Amino acid sequence: MALMTFKGGVHPYDGKGLSKDKPIRELLPKGELVYPLSQHIGAPANPIVAVGDTVLRGQKIAEAGGFVSAPIYASVSGTVKKIEPRRVAVGDMVKSIVIESDGEMKEVAYARTQDPSSLSVEEIIGKIKEAGIVGMGGAGFPTHVKLSPKEPDKIEYIIANCAECEPYLTSDYRRMVEQPEKLVAGMKIVLQLFPKAKGVFGVEDNKPDCIAKLKELVSNEPRMEVAALQTKYPQGGERQLIYAVTKRAINSKMLPADAGCIVDNVETLVAIYNAVVLGVPLMNRIFTVTGNAVAEPQNFYVCIGSNYREMLDAAGGLKTECKKMIAGGPMMGFAMFDLDVPTTKTTSALLCLTEDEVAENESTACINCGRCVEACPELLAPSRLADYAERGQDGVFEKWHGLECVECGSCSYVCPAKRPLAQSVKTMKKQILAAKRKK
Repeated sequence: MALMTFKGGVHPYDGKGLSKDKPIRELLPKGELVYPLSQHIGAPANPIVAVGDTVLRGQKIAEAGGFVSAPIYASVSGTVKKIEPRRVAVGDMVKSIVIESDGEMKEVAYARTQDPSSLSVEEIIGKIKEAGIVGMGGAGFPTHVKLSPKEPDKIEYIIANCAECEPYLTSDYRRMVEQPEKLVAGMKIVLQLFPKAKGVFGVEDNKPDCIAKLKELVSNEPRMEVAALQTKYPQGGERQLIYAVTKRAINSKMLPADAGCIVDNVETLVAIYNAVVLGVPLMNRIFTVTGNAVAEPQNFYVCIGSNYREMLDAAGGLKTECKKMIAGGPMMGFAMFDLDVPTTKTTSALLCLTEDEVAENESTACINCGRCVEACPELLAPSRLADYAERGQDGVFEKWHGLECVECGSCSYVCPAKRPLAQSVKTMKKQILAAKRKK
């Protein structure tokens, strides 16, 4: 059977061998933890604790600031020390709650659900909303909003994004290897919301052990199946995954629901299981510390709010000079200048590299080779869009469908002239969208 895929894409060095065979280790934080109030798309959460308050692990410390928002929970027990702006991984200053851990991890009592199949749609959505679950593999869209489409009867596919196509990252892989039952249980809960839908686990074929485990677990589940995907970046992109699995295409003006699909990341589905069955809110996630500058690459089970520097130290620190640190993977992650920043619901990795290949490359003139066009998963002309962006020609940029760019970086990766194509296009996109919002 042919592997499912899409047109375009690239095959970068995956670097997963550094950490893929390292079992998940629980890492308890030290000192203070920082909880930014904007860890998701939409309105920031609002603090419901004050400086000096004593809190328990699992206690809500900030409530949703609107429908498209999500509450935040303390991942440790301790004392609220400050509520002030703190820097996050992307460099922004964000209002945050700072908690000094007491090291005791005293928890609230959680209300388990003995029979999740007896819950109504409203009860399931309510538990997911109250648990503060957001998309943990991308931009952090609140999950209760995603699972509340206008026409739920038209949803035909619930797609679990198990591709993990970003180089170096292995957190989803370890979750699938060590706890696939929780992933399947999370899918079963989501399928209760959409009785006409089929659950599909989309896994790249460089993870044959995960494919085999998931197929075994869903062998008696008539509404679930496993789709083997061709290993190619960005196979895990939402539009590319939907096309690979269903052959349905969406654009920037559409939601996946418009194509009868809902896509959830591995960690998100596990968080749904924890919230609905165990009554546990979103407080932890799997986090990969990796790269050729790291002494002992690892996969950690971390408390959200933990410090990046602590996790690097737990991985043995740096074994050699590190020239580039990235929050996330090398294709879509953000370069970092400071490790004293907190993990959030959407941060999945710290990558430390001995070489900064981007900084060392010098851009030259476009040679009109067309490689960026061949690589673009949206079938755009990145070199031309970058020219328009650099000249500030927003009208013709839109005419050539620049807003359809998914910012995957494939064009920059293949460009022999080493032009920062994706960066130029991304910047112009932001400017155009900001101008549209002002109007």
